[in-house]
Amino acid sequence: MLRKTRIILAALFLIGITLLCVGVGAQWWGWMAKLQFLPSCLALNLAVIVGITLLTLLFGRIYCSVICPMGVFQDFVIWLRRKTGHLFHKTKKFEFSKERKISRYIVLGILVAALVTGTQFIVALIAPYSAYGRIVNSIAGLSSGQSIAPALLITASVTLIAIVLCAWLWGRAYCNNVCPVGTVLSLFSRFSLFRPTINTDKCINCGKCGRDCKASCIDTFNHKIDYTRCLSCFDCLDNCSSGAIKYRLACTKKTKAAEETSDNGKDGTEGSDNGRRQFILTTALLGGAAISAAAQSKHLDGGLAEVTPKQNPERSERLVPFGSRGVEDFYSRCTACQLCVSACPNGVLRPSTDLKHLLQPVMGYEKGYCRPECTECSKVCPSGAILPISKEEKLITHIGRATLKLELCLSAKGEARCGNCSRHCPVGAIRMVRNESGMMIPVVNEELCIGCGACENLCPSRPISAITVNGLSVHHE
Repeated sequence: MLRKTRIILAALFLIGITLLCVGVGAQWWGWMAKLQFLPSCLALNLAVIVGITLLTLLFGRIYCSVICPMGVFQDFVIWLRRKTGHLFHKTKKFEFSKERKISRYIVLGILVAALVTGTQFIVALIAPYSAYGRIVNSIAGLSSGQSIAPALLITASVTLIAIVLCAWLWGRAYCNNVCPVGTVLSLFSRFSLFRPTINTDKCINCGKCGRDCKASCIDTFNHKIDYTRCLSCFDCLDNCSSGAIKYRLACTKKTKAAEETSDNGKDGTEGSDNGRRQFILTTALLGGAAISAAAQSKHLDGGLAEVTPKQNPERSERLVPFGSRGVEDFYSRCTACQLCVSACPNGVLRPSTDLKHLLQPVMGYEKGYCRPECTECSKVCPSGAILPISKEEKLITHIGRATLKLELCLSAKGEARCGNCSRHCPVGAIRMVRNESGMMIPVVNEELCIGCGACENLCPSRPISAITVNGLSVHHE
């Protein structure tokens, strides 16, 4: 019962977050992204941090088996291995191994150092949730015929191959030797209140639990379980034919004798009922969302008919989304999970390819502009890099400033009576005035311009627009 419940909840989270990563169902699944541990730490979301910590102290590393999409994906790979292992000449069984503390704490130290020094691309490469988002985003993009940034494609491909091979050969070794989230949670899971325990009186020493343990944490010879690596997947409960392994309240010295008496007389069923009920109740509250996602189509604002594709111009400062506080704050919090890129319906966000901000989003207006009525990216960001923003707030928030290049303007050159930038500016920051030569030219009121990019995107000048929006290092109202 426990294992089936865990599998159902894990499937809910995996499906929901996968749909979220391809831009479908943010209104249904957006809350799942907010429950991810590392993004919550970057967002200083104390409620989630404390909630996951308490959940781990109560029931062990349930987070790694239910909420984390990378962990659940590895379970899927392991399930495939078990179902297809007979097709291969030899499929090595899992076996107990000692905890590799050195590798775990080295990776955790690298992550902490990267956060302190602001080297966010290292955080993006290590973070399990972000890695899963890049994999899904790349696969979805390729399947739909989109052009994927080479850096994103290479990183996602290498990560996917490494994770699949690691899970196939060694089970959840990535989670227990590399993943920094697993390392942090292991510090609390060793004290978990409920845990699987082995009754040595019932154990027949068949070793099946250890051979099938994907975390390699069951020492069958000494009848011990390493709770820092136990993922609370409950596979061992179903695999034990003698009923020697039960998920129960951790024994104290005073209650151990009484519990063993209860096990001998009632087969341990009542002893684990309370733990089972509490586990089901808690995890049901976390995963109780119905699967009813409807496909959402993406609409790119094409503007005027394109003859020559537009190029992204050089900008004096990067553009980062509405809802972020500014360039530095945005990149210090972003984990490059690609959720905002997938959620953007106008093609404005894309992964960066420069080393300093590798794979983190950057804005460009060659495919569309940031519509004032759209707030999708602010709804899905789990790390606090993009804060929730209303449509009204967006109209008074300045993220950039439009700059004219009159030598490229068709109207200023007398080649056409255009005025596109003036007509489509949502805040009236651009107006057409007559110059000394009698030509109508655009003029930008910098105090009104919010940097949405409508003028740059809808400018008919090709391949570079006559208006370039330069970002503001600090956003303001």
